[in-house]
Amino acid sequence: MEVQLTADQKAFVQRAIQAGRLQHEVDAVAEALSLWEERERVRAELLASLDAAEASIAHGKGRVITQDSMRELAAEVKRRGRARLEKHDPSGKTAAN
Repeated sequence: MEVQLTADQKAFVQRAIQAGRLQHEVDAVAEALSLWEERERVRAELLASLDAAEASIAHGKGRVITQDSMRELAAEVKRRGRARLEKHDPSGKTAAN
């Protein structure tokens, strides 16, 4: 396979080689493909998560969001966080105290 780079892309790759970040031009293509693969993996995971969330909502497992429910959620998150801190420092002394 041949890859044709623009003049700007070629200059970018050459700067990376001169800086020692890459050894060969082909390394730039390999790194670009690796990053693309990772981005696509994350994208697939996100789409699967959205599908699961939509299915959950379709089965009536959603949560109605109101100001009160958000306050309750914030209080629950604080409670769990404090409990987790207490496990690590049973004296109850934290940096915030």
